[in-house]
Amino acid sequence: MNHIEKLVEGFKRFRRHNYEENRALFDRLTRQGQSPKTIVVGCCDSRVDPAIVTDSDPGDLFIIRNVANLVPPFETSGNYHGTSAALEFGVRHLEVENIVVLGHAHCGGIRALLDEAPGDKPGEGFIAEWMKVASNARNRVLSRMHGEPLEKQVRACEQEAILVSLDNLLTFPWILERVAQRKLALHGWYFDMEHGELLAYNPGSNRFEALS
Repeated sequence: MNHIEKLVEGFKRFRRHNYEENRALFDRLTRQGQSPKTIVVGCCDSRVDPAIVTDSDPGDLFIIRNVANLVPPFETSGNYHGTSAALEFGVRHLEVENIVVLGHAHCGGIRALLDEAPGDKPGEGFIAEWMKVASNARNRVLSRMHGEPLEKQVRACEQEAILVSLDNLLTFPWILERVAQRKLALHGWYFDMEHGELLAYNPGSNRFEALS
């Protein structure tokens, strides 16, 4: 069985069990549309599916995924803005009540960011340019953890990048307004897949602390 056949077989199981056993839920979602309460900005990494990690039902989460779960700062140039467009739809049209930036351990995008040498020429692809969104996280970590093992730096940068994205969220005027009005709450979460823990950023202690 090739991988596409495996996916088709998986869909058949989903339809037989998940879909048919929850037909009322799917009928309601079809009739009434979606009304999720939470946006999750997650990573494209195949090991970290926000719906699976949080054991959520269809319709619970409005999920935005990109390389390294980054939120770019607000800007209105003529370029394409997939993440910003999704945020706009979720906040302004669906009126979600929470935005969670969900980072994770062993993130390839963050490792690539840290591995970049100061004199490296940019590649022909898109990843290096995209990862510049988190350049402040890289600079902070290298400044305070100079000489530390790379694995420690990567973990610190994975978490620091979440904080950069939280700051960038507040550059969107319609997010800042809702946060000020307490209609919208922002959360920074970190999934440590190695130990099966979900950590949340605590502004009071300036640390990521276990939720479980």
